[in-house]
Amino acid sequence: MALCSPMSIEADEVSPGVLRTPDDRFENIEDYPFQPNYIDIQGLRVHYLDEGPRDAAPILLLHGEPTWSYLFRKMIPVLTDAGHRVIVPDMVGFGKSDKFVSIDDYSYQHHVDVMSELVRRLDLKETIFVGHDWGGLIGLRVVAEMPDRFARVVVSNTGLISTTGIRAWIGYPLFKLMIWWKGPASWEEMRQDFTNWIRYSYYTEDINVEGIMSLLGGVNEEEKAAYEAPYPDSRYKAGAQIFPYLIPSQLRENERAWEEVFEKWDKPFLIAFSDEDPVSSNNPILEQSFRERIPNPTRVVIKGAGHFVQEEVGPEYAKLINDFIADRPVRGFSKKGDILDNKSIF
Repeated sequence: MALCSPMSIEADEVSPGVLRTPDDRFENIEDYPFQPNYIDIQGLRVHYLDEGPRDAAPILLLHGEPTWSYLFRKMIPVLTDAGHRVIVPDMVGFGKSDKFVSIDDYSYQHHVDVMSELVRRLDLKETIFVGHDWGGLIGLRVVAEMPDRFARVVVSNTGLISTTGIRAWIGYPLFKLMIWWKGPASWEEMRQDFTNWIRYSYYTEDINVEGIMSLLGGVNEEEKAAYEAPYPDSRYKAGAQIFPYLIPSQLRENERAWEEVFEKWDKPFLIAFSDEDPVSSNNPILEQSFRERIPNPTRVVIKGAGHFVQEEVGPEYAKLINDFIADRPVRGFSKKGDILDNKSIF
C-alpha cells in the first residue's frame, strides 16, 4: 500500500526513510510555552518536555492517537505548581519526534522499546505513570518491564488488550484478514464503530487529524491547527495512520504483563475513565480488565467528558492526579464541576 502520492513539497528527510518536522511548524502555538528537549534513541531524535523541579519524583504523561505532548498543555502547569517534575515525550511518528515514512517501520514493540529507553536514559525513579489511549497500551508495557522505577499508575480511556492460548496466536492474523476483507472505510463510516476507525486510518492516504480531534476532543480552530502542526503533508502521518492497526499485535506480550506484573501490583493504581468516551464506552472490557485484574485499585468516573479528558477537563484531571499522589481522598467529578460520591459509581 502506498502511503501517499508524490508531493511537490520537499520533505525534511534526515536519514533514509526518516522525516523531521521543521521547527517553524511549531512557532506561535498558543498555550504551549514549554522548552523542547531531545534525546537520540536508536538513531531517532525523540522529543520530550521536562518541566518542574528536577529533584521531584517525576510524572510521566504519555499521549495516544493522533496527538502529541500538546495534549497535556492544560495539565502541566497544575502538576508543576504542585511541586512535581513532569516528563512528556512525543512518541516516534508524533509531535516533534522523528517520523518514519513507511508504516512498515512502526511496531507496537518498537514504541515500547523507545519509551523504555527514554525512562532508562533519564534515570526516572519513583515515577507516576499517567497513560491515555495508546499511551496506556505502550506505557503500561514500559511499567511492566521496569516496575521498580514506578510508584503509581493512572489510566484513563485506555486498555491493555490481551488473551491466552490459541487466541493469542491467531488473534492478530485474523484481525488483519478481517481488515483486508472489509477494505477501506470512508470518513462517515469511520464514525460508526471502532473497526471502521481502524479501516479508515489504515487505508487512508492522509488521515484527518484535525477532524478526529474536532470529533473526539471538541477543539477549536487554533487547537486543530496545533494538532496538525507536526505533519507538513501526508508523508509525515504514517505513525498516526498505522497506530490503530497495531492495537492487537501484542496479545501474548500484554498477557504476560498482566500475569507477571499487574495482577501482583501492590502500589496505588487509579482508574479514571470518562463516561462519554465513545471508544471505551463501546468497549467496556477495557475498564473492566483494570477493575478485575488490578488488586485493590481506586476507581473514579469523569462524567460528561468524552475521549480526550485532557482537552475537556485538563486542569481538573490534573488536580485529581495531584490528590492521588498526595494520598488525599480522590473523587470523581463531572464536566460541570460537580464532585461525585465514589460509592455511586459502582
